[in-house]
Amino acid sequence: MKTDTESRPYRYTGLVDRYRSRLPLAADAKAISLCEGNTPLIRLKHIPRTVGFSGEIYVKYEGLNPTGSFKDRGMTVAVTQAVHAGSHAVICASTGNTSASAAAYAARAGIQAFVLIPDGKVALGKLAQAIAYGATVVQIAGNFDDAMELVKELGKTEPVTIVNSINPYRLQGQKTAAFEIIEALGRPPDYHCLPVGNAGNITAHWIGYSEASGSGTDACVFCNNECTFTQHATSWHPPKMVGYQAAGSAPFMRGKKVTNPETVATAIRIGDPQSWKPAWTVQRESEGWFDECTDERILATQRLLASREGVFCEPASAASLAGALRDIQRGRIQQGSVVVCTLTGNGLKDPDVILKDGAPELIKVPAERAVVEKLLAAKLDA
Repeated sequence: MKTDTESRPYRYTGLVDRYRSRLPLAADAKAISLCEGNTPLIRLKHIPRTVGFSGEIYVKYEGLNPTGSFKDRGMTVAVTQAVHAGSHAVICASTGNTSASAAAYAARAGIQAFVLIPDGKVALGKLAQAIAYGATVVQIAGNFDDAMELVKELGKTEPVTIVNSINPYRLQGQKTAAFEIIEALGRPPDYHCLPVGNAGNITAHWIGYSEASGSGTDACVFCNNECTFTQHATSWHPPKMVGYQAAGSAPFMRGKKVTNPETVATAIRIGDPQSWKPAWTVQRESEGWFDECTDERILATQRLLASREGVFCEPASAASLAGALRDIQRGRIQQGSVVVCTLTGNGLKDPDVILKDGAPELIKVPAERAVVEKLLAAKLDA
């Protein structure tokens, strides 16, 4: 007779349980989870035709994580390790998404969260999250880079665990996105495009792809010698990793720190990336590249993705697709290839960007059927 546990249907319980054998956690470390991960990989149907692309473009929609961004992948592992090691508080610097995620996972763990945010440069949706989750929010008179330096100093003297991407457990959690993409496609993509701010995420993805394709065995790295994929790990080739920055916040393109970064894409408004050296290593080893997009191109792509494909992402996320579409048109991304673009956050994180000029698309009419029918007829005939 089956036990109650054995007779239950499969229930997804989060990244730590799903990939524990691939994570550097103790066997008895209790997972601090909100059932993060397992996000959809959505194939775009309409946009590729607009640029004459014969390949496949997918978006990995990380905005469907519990707090609405990819940060939850790393936070579940970082907070799990912090609690296992006896920590009672976490701290981070943030442009918004990290603060929301750290606060949520600290609440889940029953510990304190302290977040330092830049003055006036955090989307209200993200700030509201950190407050709702019960974090102690400190707004400093400076930018993200100033906040990060303070956090690193405090981490040396105070009984708190830093959960920014300088925490290696963060990157270990974020690498699982690469595992999910391979599982969905049956292989790695040819190109993986990401927005780049602090550069931890592009580094983490490369860790995941490298582990998956460099196992040194004839068996799939995921299924312990019971591979159901048509290709095994040793025949896989990691993708070219491509990182896009906002033009006003592009230290990788300038080759040095940007002192006063400015961009509407607040999530990547970082002038001094903490993963600077690892990201350059990723670019070199993957034979990829960095590039930049203007705010105008980023916002136009955000609108295009929502209106043509039904996927609403925050501005920083749109940088990955904006850059990819431009590089397809330039011929830098080859025709017929498989491209994955990471969408790091949900559009509801920063709705003010869409509504900054009000809502001109709204059509106001009298509450009369004939008027509405006339409007519908005009639109349907257009």
